[in-house]
Amino acid sequence: MLIASYAKINLFLEVLGRLENNYHRVNTVLCSIDFFDEIKYLLTDSGSLKIWSHIPELCGADNLIYRIGSYLRERYAVSQGADVRLCKEIPLAAGLGGGSSNAALSIIAFNQLWKLGLSPQEMHEIAALFGSDINFFLAGGTALGENRGERITLLSDIVIDNILLVNPGIRISAGEAYGATQLPAAGETKHFDPANPIATMFNRLEAAVCKLYPIVGDTLHTLDDFGAAKSMLSGSGATCFGIFDDANGMALCRSHFENKGYFTHETRTISRSEYQKCFPS
Repeated sequence: MLIASYAKINLFLEVLGRLENNYHRVNTVLCSIDFFDEIKYLLTDSGSLKIWSHIPELCGADNLIYRIGSYLRERYAVSQGADVRLCKEIPLAAGLGGGSSNAALSIIAFNQLWKLGLSPQEMHEIAALFGSDINFFLAGGTALGENRGERITLLSDIVIDNILLVNPGIRISAGEAYGATQLPAAGETKHFDPANPIATMFNRLEAAVCKLYPIVGDTLHTLDDFGAAKSMLSGSGATCFGIFDDANGMALCRSHFENKGYFTHETRTISRSEYQKCFPS
């Protein structure tokens, strides 16, 4: 079984307060983009679960794919095993949801591979045990995430072309970004308008992350200088994205960042139906 595990960007992220479990309460709009890891699943009779990746730190028991697979095998008394091979393209700790995407697609894949018969509701309940935005990746497309991000409301697809992803090569933990972010005062919270997305895009974490890591702010300013109609931090970063009016301007900007040794990728948003073509039937 070979699956594409797509990344996301946050078109909007407002932090509304703290929850009792030390998570933050958010209002966020997530959108799937045409950028993915490849994951291959092989059913085995060995009764063991193995994961391999060309990135050594992803080969152990801390990987969300392994943790979810182990949880499902124990909870549903699965006698079979699986060999999983992860070809990683999405940068780590980059605000693009790569690990969460891998986790969600693995719930779907293991359900099919081991014939667990999980309902959509059961898969969402399992996803919420392991992370805040895994639930989004069970559906893809464009969606509103609430509470700590796990409460998903599907929205109509938002089509955006000519998106340039830029990462200066640093990792930022979500805990660090949220911990440094000042909550908005009453009446100062931002709101997103799906009918006018570019004008209402916002990320509450951005100011704090730029203060912690000035290289992020420099990246955003450079995107603006090259003519991006909108530049913004995705999630907790460190990936920034710029939306351009045309591919030529985007290509010039990409060349600039590549000469600096930054990670770059040209992409676009994808619809929910396009996203779900990667699901096993």
